[in-house]
Amino acid sequence: MAAEGWICRWGWGRRCLGRPGLPGPGPGPTTPLFLLLLLGSVTADITDGNSEHLKREHSLIKPYQGVGSSSMPLWDFQGSTMLTSHYVRLTPDERSKEGSIWNHQPCFLKDWEMHVHFKVHGTGKKNLHGDGIALWYTRDRLVPGPVFGSKDNFHGLAIFLDTYPNDETTERVFPYISVMVNNGSLSYDHSKDGRWTELAGCTADFRNRDHDTFLAVRYSRGRLTVMTDLEDKNEWKNCIDITGVRLPTGYYFGASAGTGDLSDNHDIISMKLFQLMVEHTPDEESIDWTKIEPSVNFLKSPKGLPFLLPQTTWTTPRGTSAAGP
Repeated sequence: MAAEGWICRWGWGRRCLGRPGLPGPGPGPTTPLFLLLLLGSVTADITDGNSEHLKREHSLIKPYQGVGSSSMPLWDFQGSTMLTSHYVRLTPDERSKEGSIWNHQPCFLKDWEMHVHFKVHGTGKKNLHGDGIALWYTRDRLVPGPVFGSKDNFHGLAIFLDTYPNDETTERVFPYISVMVNNGSLSYDHSKDGRWTELAGCTADFRNRDHDTFLAVRYSRGRLTVMTDLEDKNEWKNCIDITGVRLPTGYYFGASAGTGDLSDNHDIISMKLFQLMVEHTPDEESIDWTKIEPSVNFLKSPKGLPFLLPQTTWTTPRGTSAAGP
């Protein structure tokens, strides 16, 4: 599939060809049975790829505007970020670089899905490259820091696409994708690759692929799902699926990357946000979603560890995907 091509995505399964520039994350005229089961009794007419569901004010789409300048409409970038006609390069394949790109507009959607077309590549051989990309939905934006080029102790959601194992004792296979929700009280521990604050994760071989690589993040009614399309098969593959996640509205989408002694090119080709048409109860509609604290509610804490977020408990062992058996 060409980098600039787009497809219609039916649920989380196979993809069908669609109109250029207008991908769709969900079903067409009818909703698949598995999706109805996934959402329970909730009616969800998820986008079929029509432009009215694509939120352009929160999307980074070719052709980019502002190529050759230090700014672009709707998005700010900083650090080593470089805008070209083909991609946004967060870092070049050079040591000690940090870069990020952030949407101007806060997002007030309660249910959304983000598709990210990205590429991580470089000349480094096995385990001689780093560090990776972070995707953000957070209260603060454009604040540089030690977590893949952005600030620590953030408020909101982070998805880390980590390419380098800092913890030599880890049993994980890298590259590795993980999710973290933070209310500002937690610090990301690079020396342990974020293990102690990870909600769930999966191994994902996305580096130095000779075809397009995609990641999708869906958040709806407390359910957070991360899927990948890395094998050039036009299919989504499950990575993370957890419930009990509470995220406020009014936060910002962004992406950042960093390199240290090791390096890679970290490129974003597109970020496309879709509104999910989900029916909420009157009680849910009465909530001021801008006042919600980021949190996760599970059943119990694994291995007797203390709760890491106020009123937060855990069911998923760290280092495994909540979507597993």
